Amino acid sequence: MGKKSKRSKEDLIAKRLARAQATAFVARPFEGLPFEADLICLRELVPAATASAKLKEEFGGHEITITSLLPAAWQAWHREDGELLAGMQVPVSSTDASRDVAHGILAAAEAQPGTTIDATTEPGQGPRLQDILDTDHPFDIRVLETFEYWKLPEAETDSDVAAALEQANDSVSPTEKIASVKSAYWTEMSGRTYVRWARPEGEDSIVDALARLQVDGLNDLGGPGTFLGYFRAHGIIVPVWELEFGTQVDDVEEPIAEFGKRLDAAVNSSEPLSTEARRARSGIVARQLTIH
Repeated sequence: MGKKSKRSKEDLIAKRLARAQATAFVARPFEGLPFEADLICLRELVPAATASAKLKEEFGGHEITITSLLPAAWQAWHREDGELLAGMQVPVSSTDASRDVAHGILAAAEAQPGTTIDATTEPGQGPRLQDILDTDHPFDIRVLETFEYWKLPEAETDSDVAAALEQANDSVSPTEKIASVKSAYWTEMSGRTYVRWARPEGEDSIVDALARLQVDGLNDLGGPGTFLGYFRAHGIIVPVWELEFGTQVDDVEEPIAEFGKRLDAAVNSSEPLSTEARRARSGIVARQLTIH
């Protein structure tokens, strides 16, 4: 085989491999990002929120705003005022949600102000959020009562955006980020109050830990919560507790901080599960729901 034919064959194999990698399902798409759990909450649980982020210098070094939702569920938006926004909650996605968001951000950054980028099931080959984001930049989350961040400062908001804003604001469930622990959110929905706490540890570790606490009657957020079960979302789990209706986020801050210490100790325990804990574990697993 000649050198030219050999190179052509190698190039073809490389292209096929790249295509296969670009279409492979990624069960935990945001793994490796220090704010993985919060990013998943913005995508699946929190109605209205923004977080500051920044691109690496090789990708332009732009400051961007990652949001829970954009008008018309756009993937990204280069606003008329120059601000770059990315939306986590979109109607369609490919096999790799991280590549989807990165594709939208980079496309918006290269486009003219006023351009929107729709979500796609085929972003093609390209970098992922892990490749383009400066993870040293603070990922500061602001949970909001409305989608007011859709409005343009010192400018008249587009009529379509204004109409979408009014409709979206009517659907927002009261939600707040709990300050004393990472990636936990208080919310009221349909006359009930919940805490949902995204945990980046492996599912087995968290479920084992919850089972250890359950048999001791301690799986209660330190007192105010009743454990309901957990969601699976993008490769991590989100345990859920119900609070007495009307319990405010400030009432949860201190108990959940103490509970978090017990949960961490249970996660790090090397003791085998007791018979009672194994039984409790089966009951916990039976109450899980996969949302992605």
